[in-house]
Amino acid sequence: MDNLRTAGESGNELRRIVRINEEIKSVVATAFKINLMAMNAIFLAKRAGQSALGFGVLSNELRRFATDLQQQMSTLRETTYGSVSTVTSLLKQARTSRILNRTRKESDPAGRVIVDQLLRQRDLSTLARSKEQLAALNRRLSQMIADTTQLVELGSVLARSAKIEAAYGGGFSASLMQVSSDFERTIGDIQHSLEKLTKHHGDSRA
Repeated sequence: MDNLRTAGESGNELRRIVRINEEIKSVVATAFKINLMAMNAIFLAKRAGQSALGFGVLSNELRRFATDLQQQMSTLRETTYGSVSTVTSLLKQARTSRILNRTRKESDPAGRVIVDQLLRQRDLSTLARSKEQLAALNRRLSQMIADTTQLVELGSVLARSAKIEAAYGGGFSASLMQVSSDFERTIGDIQHSLEKLTKHHGDSRA
């Protein structure tokens, strides 16, 4: 029964990690889009001249934000890969334990003693260690998601500030306002993806 439960839990964990990785891919793609948008915004601010100086500074900060976000998501992805490796190990251990249990049923008394020893060793060492490793990875993932959420909040503040600066862009004001609105909407998409990512991660503790 314990082996079946471990296999079931591990299968659910793998499906959860796949959903998390899908959201990570979405955020990475959107961060790349923001990077391109920021480069175009910097070019536009240069064309606008002195009146768009503040907008140019904020656009450069948004480009830096996009780069930081891409690096953060890359680290997040590495952590989820570590989780996949650990969960796969748990599934293999559960499968081996099922084989040992089946062997035990078909063995003579002397054979059962040997199989019982093997099962106890697995339960006390490898399986427990893998579960502890998975719990540690999940704690690290929780912290990284919280850090990423804070980073995206900063990006949102930068986008709102850029919209304010756009109003002082003179003849380029309308164009700058459109760009800042695009920033705000795109970062909103990232926040939505992070909310889903957080929900999927929370499913592990449900």
